Amino acid sequence: MQYSTAFSDAVLALACLASLLWLRPAFTGQPVLRALLLGFGLTATAALCGAVRYGLDPNWIDKHRSFTQLSAALGLPLLGLAALALSRGMAWSRSIWTVWLLALVGLFIGARLLGVDQHYRLALSLVTLLLILYAGLNQWPQRQPGLAAIGVVALFLVAGLAVGTEGVIGPLRRVDLFHALLTPAYPLLAWLLLRLHNAASKENPAKTL
Repeated sequence: MQYSTAFSDAVLALACLASLLWLRPAFTGQPVLRALLLGFGLTATAALCGAVRYGLDPNWIDKHRSFTQLSAALGLPLLGLAALALSRGMAWSRSIWTVWLLALVGLFIGARLLGVDQHYRLALSLVTLLLILYAGLNQWPQRQPGLAAIGVVALFLVAGLAVGTEGVIGPLRRVDLFHALLTPAYPLLAWLLLRLHNAASKENPAKTL
């Protein structure tokens, strides 16, 4: 068993669930809530599966891998799209969100069939982070959303590109440090989404597609 990783996965799951509970009252009844549920929910599920895999039952490895892939291919991109829509004051309808979801699913399946799923997930993650960065900086001259977006992007980039999940750094497992970096990233992203929502609510009625 790898109890340190089980613990770090459990903490990440709690951070995602807390973020979702924090956001839900503000977005109740809005189509974007579906994207938030999938975005934070898939990551929380992947982390919970990891906690079980590393702490209780190694046979959960396939569930853990599957939900981790879904989190990268569907969950985080939906959060990036939510940030983009909120920053532009666009209230996308349920049908638009369904189209986005089906498009992401189709691209994910296509990438797997072509054998380029790893490269696709990396490219998709980078595009998503650019959307989050744009959403925050688009609120200028307000500095806090931009700083929050920079913080989120920095945490994800350091976790994914500099740390990774294989091997060790000194006395620490890389996967535990990876989880430790993502744990504050998701609540910070939730704060940014809430700030974007509040800013859009104060302006003229949002454009509906």
